[in-house]
Amino acid sequence: MLKKLLTVTTALAIFFAANSQDSTKGTTTFTTSVDAYYRYDFTGKYQAANNKNCFTNSANSFELGMASIKVDHSFGKLAATADLGFGRRAQEFSYNDLNIHMGKSLVDPTADSVLYSAPNSLAFVKQAYLSYQLTSKLKITAGKWATHVGWELVDAYANRNYSMAYAFNNGPFFHTGIKADISLGGKTALMVGAANPTDFSTSTSGNTMFIAQLTSATKDDKLKAYLNYQGGTNAALPSNKLSQFDLVLNYAPSSKFSAVYNGTIQNQDGQNWGSNVLYLNYDPTSLFGLTWRNELFDDAKGLKLGTASAAKIFATTLSANFRLSNLTIIPEVRFDSSDKEYSFLDKDGNGSKSAASFLVAVAYKF
Repeated sequence: MLKKLLTVTTALAIFFAANSQDSTKGTTTFTTSVDAYYRYDFTGKYQAANNKNCFTNSANSFELGMASIKVDHSFGKLAATADLGFGRRAQEFSYNDLNIHMGKSLVDPTADSVLYSAPNSLAFVKQAYLSYQLTSKLKITAGKWATHVGWELVDAYANRNYSMAYAFNNGPFFHTGIKADISLGGKTALMVGAANPTDFSTSTSGNTMFIAQLTSATKDDKLKAYLNYQGGTNAALPSNKLSQFDLVLNYAPSSKFSAVYNGTIQNQDGQNWGSNVLYLNYDPTSLFGLTWRNELFDDAKGLKLGTASAAKIFATTLSANFRLSNLTIIPEVRFDSSDKEYSFLDKDGNGSKSAASFLVAVAYKF
């Protein structure tokens, strides 16, 4: 059903655009970026095991994050976006679009093991969608787009911290479907839509997720609020019911200081995981800024970390941003602390309640 809706919506958008009397010339905008990093965990050889988030799961090496190119084109009421990414961030962002190659395990010949995984072409597509402005208050979009849930984004240059919060890591990442953006007047707007199971570019399950976002702001835009939702049958199994509520509050009293709160709670078949994240941003000059991120991640049921690693984790991250034209240099220190002894590893490979790491990253947007 969803695929039929996508086909019909796309055909209607093209038809309306082709028959529009708007003689405005089309415009095209390119946004390209590249980022890279080096990460060191103070336990040395166990640094990869101590990283429980996407995009920075490396061991004492220089890494390419992602090379990305985004093309936006608009003509009258019709607009299209193609956003491609290559590298660790893009591959882990579209993790469900990997071809998994299986072979016999060397440990247990009766069992299969993963030999390697390789992205198919869909894994390189971060976003691809068409939009049509039906009226001044209603826009329809169909395709694949980055999620509305949460605060952080896949593109490194769009974040002030380079490593990701647990809230981002545990999703959602993106949606593939159809949505409507509705202006409710003033600073208030509503988005509603239907999509494939979360983080699937394509699906044969027949299941549908419903998504929504209510946004508003004060007259001076110093305080902005985003109430986000996703819910439905997420996986191929009909029993997998999921619902998630997410709140983002962005307060910017001046050009030098801002604070962002992101609280999220997700229920999977009656069990919850949740996260509360606070970002404090200070920019004394246009060339330099600091961001202090504090997060309490509650996965006591082991829905995301696994039952053997179920825990509550407090993570604090301090990142500096040195801005040199289009280049941002991000030195960052991070400390993760758990209420369980086995959440991390110490320098001898024994269980530990904490882990500390340092990284330096560069992000260039042009």
